[in-house]
Parts: sequence; structure tokens; C-alpha cells
Amino acid sequence: MQVPQPAFETGSMSAPYAGASAAVAAMPQEAVAGTMPHRGFLPAWGHIPWLAYCEYLLLRWMYAADPDHLNGRAYQGHSKLEVLLGPGLFHKTRGKTVIDFGCGYGDQTIELAKHGAKLVIGIDIREEVLAAARRKASGLANVRFLTPQQCPPGLADFVISLDSFEHFENPSAMLDLINDLLRPGGRLLSSFGPPWKHPFGGHTFSAFPWAHMLLSEPALVGWYNKVKNQAISRVEEVSGGLNRMTVSRFEELVRASKFRQASITPVPIRKLRLFHNPFTREFTTAVVKCQLTK
Repeated sequence: MQVPQPAFETGSMSAPYAGASAAVAAMPQEAVAGTMPHRGFLPAWGHIPWLAYCEYLLLRWMYAADPDHLNGRAYQGHSKLEVLLGPGLFHKTRGKTVIDFGCGYGDQTIELAKHGAKLVIGIDIREEVLAAARRKASGLANVRFLTPQQCPPGLADFVISLDSFEHFENPSAMLDLINDLLRPGGRLLSSFGPPWKHPFGGHTFSAFPWAHMLLSEPALVGWYNKVKNQAISRVEEVSGGLNRMTVSRFEELVRASKFRQASITPVPIRKLRLFHNPFTREFTTAVVKCQLTK
């Protein structure tokens, strides 16, 4: 079976690419040697535009491994739920039925259960992840882990969603599904980010600030395939998904949704907060927080 390949247009060397080719020529020879694309990472040499190939070589030279900027270390020693959704969260959810939407391995699901929620249901589409979460929650009577299809509608007082809306393939459909899972008057409490135009909004594709916007998609995909030993052809196909969510796009999705009340807050990057305003927010927003009411 043929492995899917990134789509490159046929290109030829010309003046606009001279700067990039000079940069490649200036690399140490050991950095360039052995970097010709091969089947499974990049298509045949003759089908790659020079600029994209030079960008790919630069990334390979500068970042032989994923720099892993978004590794979650900022939350070590802290409750991610409280940091992102506020210190009063556990008071709100005490005695309530809560759904952790996109629960992953269940760490936040278990934390909500231990802080007094009546019932917490972790929802994810990956059965192997749910199985691991169930093992982790063994002995907790007020925790369940289900797929979206297994969860009854109209059940939850709160739906919690962390770091998910920039990954959903169809975020509009997810808003509708969350609305269906809530009781009348129930609330979605969500925080996601970084949004697409954040310096590291490309997640694993952001080898350096705004790399995902400055470099071509074929170069980024080829580099990702090499350092991750994968074979994707588009940014959206990355593990976990990546939908290029911006602040304004999320606001549009909420306006078109079935929720009757909405509060959306773009939170600035701490070091750029003095420059954060309605004109720069797409580039200076760290996370987007929201509270939506059914």
C-alpha cells in the first residue's frame, strides 16, 4: 500500500529562492548529508519546489528533534483545572453531574470526582485511551468513562472542555453535541489554546515562533514526518488533529450555535499583555476562555 505523501507542486530554481539556497549551502555538510527526501517522508526530489525543500532542510538542520514547546510543564504543582477555569471551579461542580469532554487519560476527570462532584463522566472517542483512564480511576464510584455515543443527552449540569477546540475536526458539531449533553440552564466551561496565530499556535509545527505561518506547509509536514516518523500529508492530519482555530473563528462558531448566552475571553500572553488589544489579539492571545449557557 502506498504511503500518503505531502502534495508538492513542481518547481524550478529561480531568483526568489536564491536566499534560501544560500542558507542551505552555508550549513555544515554533516547537517545536509543524508537529508534527501525519501519515500514515507517526502515525495521524489523532482516534484518538490526549491523553496519548500530549502525550508525543510533548514528545519532539519536547526531542529533535528521536536523542540516540544507545549509540554505542559507550566502546570506542574498546580491544578490545570483551577489555573484555566478559575479557583472557584470545584465549588461550582460540588454535588453536580459533570462531563469532561475530551478527557484523554482522565487526570482532570478524576480530579473533579475527588473534589466533590456527584458524578463525573469522561468522554473521548478513543477506546484505548478510555481503557487506560478506567484503570487509573479504579476504586472511584463517581467516575465513568464513555464514548460520545454512550453518554445520555440532557444529563450534565456542567461540561468541562480543556485544550480541545483547536483540535476538533468539526468544532461546530462538537458545540451542538455539548449543548445536547447539557440540561436546560447547564453550562459549558472551556479553555483552549494556543489559537492558530499565537507564536506557537501551530503546536508541534511551531519549531520556532510563528514557524507555522512563515514556512510552507509541505516543508513543515516533511519535517514533522521525519522527526516523528510519521507519514501525514496535511497539518490537519497530525495526531490529535489541528484545525487552525482563531479567536474570531471561535466567536463566529459560538454565535451560530444553539447556546443562548455566551461569555468569551481572550487571555493575553503574559509578556505581550501591554500590546494586547482588539487589533493584535489574534497574535497575542495565550488561551481563549469561555462560558456558554444552554
